Amino acid sequence: MGNRSYADVIAEIEGKRRFGAAPGVEVSRRMLAALGNPQSGIKLIHIAGTNGKGSVSAFLCAILEEAGLRVGMFTSPHLCDFRERIRVNGVMIAETDAGRIGEELSGLSCGAEPAMFDYCVAMAAVYFKEQRCDVIVAETGLGGRLDSTSALGIPDVTVITKIGYDHMEILGNTLAEIASEKAGILKRGTRLVTESQTAEARDVLLAAARSAGVPWREVCLQEISNEMFTGEGQIFSFRNYENLRMRMLGLHQYENAAAAILAAEDFLSLWAGQPGRCAPHTLSGCIRRGIARAVWPGRMEVLCRKPFFMVDGAHNSSGVRALRDSLMSLFPGEKFHFIMGVLADKDYEGMVEAILPLAKDFKTVTVDSSRALQAGCLAGYIRGKGIPAESLGELPESLFPLSGKTVAFGSLYFVGGLIRRYSAASSAVQPSRL
Repeated sequence: MGNRSYADVIAEIEGKRRFGAAPGVEVSRRMLAALGNPQSGIKLIHIAGTNGKGSVSAFLCAILEEAGLRVGMFTSPHLCDFRERIRVNGVMIAETDAGRIGEELSGLSCGAEPAMFDYCVAMAAVYFKEQRCDVIVAETGLGGRLDSTSALGIPDVTVITKIGYDHMEILGNTLAEIASEKAGILKRGTRLVTESQTAEARDVLLAAARSAGVPWREVCLQEISNEMFTGEGQIFSFRNYENLRMRMLGLHQYENAAAAILAAEDFLSLWAGQPGRCAPHTLSGCIRRGIARAVWPGRMEVLCRKPFFMVDGAHNSSGVRALRDSLMSLFPGEKFHFIMGVLADKDYEGMVEAILPLAKDFKTVTVDSSRALQAGCLAGYIRGKGIPAESLGELPESLFPLSGKTVAFGSLYFVGGLIRRYSAASSAVQPSRL
């Protein structure tokens, strides 16, 4: 690593600008070529969408691991630790490896100026090769068509999760425009799995699939049944998979799990019959065990039961609606104390409107980001809707302990900060059960 520490190397990478002068896919393609295309020879599953990418990735990785595969998982952003972005079979990249690879990348000449995300993609590709991964499950950062992860190659399977309104200043102002950007990850030779979509988005996705000659399957909500919450999580059935158990909470997780099942079926069919791989007669067991053990921190995660404290990275209006509907199902007729922190470029008005019917009151926080919406501005907007709201400014130590049922939501930067703060303030965090 030379004379620089892991912290110094990662600080340099995180200090790079968010967007480069050239599209990420072009810059990452140059970086990977300069590195000898380390991703070559590793199978790929590519995941895009507005909401649910991380959860689908978590479900899918767990299933593939149960099938005996060595799985590289690339996601963004991270909650508490940069290394969360790059994992092999659930284990984060070691600081020594991240620092070493990051130092190598800092001296790389590729004829373009990489953005922060380009460095992350390249680091993941190098590490996954070193770790002899069988498959990479890669989540896009933004959009799809020009996303840096699109430089990783032609996926065996492509998954597109729920499409909604987010990053409209970049992706477009209509669902059709946003869907077109997401569909940009489709390449001839892949297979497409899509979650249920609005008619506007679905038409765009399926037209893109037909144009590229890509076979597709989609999650049909009518095939999800027997949903129920338990003290340990949730149970549901999907097609011929009956009474599947999961630890993740939220009505939306049923569909995320279903999408992962379809993607796993498609991908593992390519591996059936190979030595040490999952045969068709064991597929059901791999899916059942993978769904049961998958976790994805910061998404309707219960940090404590008494008093009840949940955090959720719902950072756009469709995500907050999913949170609202899940809370209504979990706790019929109840209202909550909310803590909210968001970025200024998000639809915070729509987020507030969606959650207001469940609110007793709000505390607002200024997220630790140059793009943050000021807590005072957010609290003022909420008070204008007739709900008590207190601005806390930056996240204070006195936020804990809590009383009553409290739910914190908003930016993943905010949720990650809350998890770190809560862990430090609590000597014993209760199990994540209801």
